[in-house]
Amino acid sequence: MAMSLLDGSANLRCGWNLHIKKQHQHAAGLSSLIFKTGFLTDVTGLCAISSAAHGAVFRSVRAPVPKSISAARSARILCLQDSNSNTKYFDFVVVGSGVAGLRYALEVSKHGSVAIITKAEPHESNTNYAQGGVSAVLCPSDSVESHMQDTIVAGAYLCDEETVRVVCTEGPDRVKELIAIGASFDHGDDGKLHLAREGGHSHNRIVHAADMTGREIERALLKAVDDEAHPFVRPPFRYRSADFSVMVDIIPKNTCFQKATTGDDEIYCHGVDTLNTETRQVVRFIAKVTLLASGGAGHIYPTTTNPLVATGDGVAMARRAQAVISNMEFVQFHPTALADEGLPIKPTNRRENAFLITEAVRGDGGILYNQSMHRFMPLYDERAELAPRDVVARSIDDQLKKRGEKYVLLDISHKPREQILAHFPNIAAECLRYGLDITSSPIPVVPAAHYMCGGIRAGLQGETNVKGLYVAGEVACTGLHGANRLASNSLLEALVFARRAVQPSIDHMTRSSLDIHASTMWTRPVLPTSIESHAMQEILFRTKTTRVELQSIMWEYVGIVRSTNRLKTAEWKIGELEAEWEEFLFRREWKPMMVGLQACEMKNLFCCAKLVVSSALARQESRGLHYIEDFPFLEESKRKPTIIFPTSLKLTWSSQQAHKLAAGAPR
Repeated sequence: MAMSLLDGSANLRCGWNLHIKKQHQHAAGLSSLIFKTGFLTDVTGLCAISSAAHGAVFRSVRAPVPKSISAARSARILCLQDSNSNTKYFDFVVVGSGVAGLRYALEVSKHGSVAIITKAEPHESNTNYAQGGVSAVLCPSDSVESHMQDTIVAGAYLCDEETVRVVCTEGPDRVKELIAIGASFDHGDDGKLHLAREGGHSHNRIVHAADMTGREIERALLKAVDDEAHPFVRPPFRYRSADFSVMVDIIPKNTCFQKATTGDDEIYCHGVDTLNTETRQVVRFIAKVTLLASGGAGHIYPTTTNPLVATGDGVAMARRAQAVISNMEFVQFHPTALADEGLPIKPTNRRENAFLITEAVRGDGGILYNQSMHRFMPLYDERAELAPRDVVARSIDDQLKKRGEKYVLLDISHKPREQILAHFPNIAAECLRYGLDITSSPIPVVPAAHYMCGGIRAGLQGETNVKGLYVAGEVACTGLHGANRLASNSLLEALVFARRAVQPSIDHMTRSSLDIHASTMWTRPVLPTSIESHAMQEILFRTKTTRVELQSIMWEYVGIVRSTNRLKTAEWKIGELEAEWEEFLFRREWKPMMVGLQACEMKNLFCCAKLVVSSALARQESRGLHYIEDFPFLEESKRKPTIIFPTSLKLTWSSQQAHKLAAGAPR
């Protein structure tokens, strides 16, 4: 794995060119949106590549299709499919239905046909679980410079300053657009937007809808997409994608993200393969432009606030497609997830994802105590409960380890009852289900994996080193967050970059063409129908236990506080676990091109876990979310992003494009 701390400044555009030539052409395409729910397979299969590792030369195939299409032609493209209905053609494919994916889809749908591919129900995204709000400078006493400074300080000075300025400057307009679309945010008695304050912010600048902001934004965007309905829009399908493939102008053998190069050695993406879990069919989406907005990888850890769909699919599949990855060591643990062990009535079943207690509770005056009711945050930081998340999470972790306790207490009960219920109705209702009245008792809380600050390396337009592939939201690493995300900057980043990716995507679409015969050029993933039922049950059980083991390793050795020895132990244990799991599958007749929901998620979890560990080992300093006992201090010379380049990939099934391994098992 080729990896380094990038020399020079922390500028994400340093060292490699991400700029796309802008040709402002507009297609008169039909405004069409189509939802598909599914699990993506891999970004690695639709191209033929040479056996040379880096700088391999690919043969490109140009399709004889006009560069621009009329509305009628667009309508035909929208419906176009092969005889088995397993290949579909669109101008744009959007992977993910959170704020980034939906906002982007609404804009590009004015210029061509769009397919939105979701892994579960359209509303099931990290956006839907975001409680706090969207940060934006909307108060006269606030300023873009102040928001920038707060972001950079929280990010431990690893943020890309140009990205920070762009996001903080454009943020207010993006929030106003949301309101125009139909999002309803809380207002004060004066009729103006109620702006909350959260940890790390010097001003009240958080636009929110009580403690259910993400849900309200998702509702508004889904309704807007619904209102864009067109006769050619299909009813939702339930898909699970098996593996992304970056489809390029080259003939490969793989799944849905495929890479290939033209004469100038550039990589191209031409769509995604998906696995429809209702019809049990692999469906190929061929598109001129693909946007990845697939969220994070919280489920590499046993306790996370992320929904079940957050298994790192986008990062893993783009990695296998040879996209550049950055800053994966910076995993944000939210300091305050609800600790079920401390509730008066214990939940009967283990939660699929931890229930988040929003940062806004501390911003509204909540105080952290240990179980002896001693306030501890002033011992760690002068900002106390309003310190950035990395500081608060480490402080709680230290208290738990020193005192041998399993949770701490967050108390907001000193505030007026009416205020608590008005600001945090969702949290109050959830706690009351288990016998806890937050207006009179403290809330038991514990840190949980929450957000990936690293991801697919992106430029200021959401562009990647893979042509035709754009990224937005948590799957991307834009440079905004640096070493630690400032509270409520995530929805803001998603909105800004989804919007910034629109024009370059349209430009790329108008100068690209679709080859309706290209689908047969790449080997399709297959379902494991040839495997005996008892063997499949063994595979499913082994995959389930392997997932739990991986999560345990990550929590034990790659958690909030790290050390070089523990990271090396994790690297060895994960490698062994992955090898054993793959060998188990292949001994039961599993083939490299086979896909299934559990197996694909397991591949992606392994890939992301290894990226986190490798990146953490490369950063020999403590900065932001990455705290390592061997190197407990900041090092100015190491104030550079961690870059993982697409070379020297280890030949395992999980980390390689499947078409390279189709000839046989990887060992």
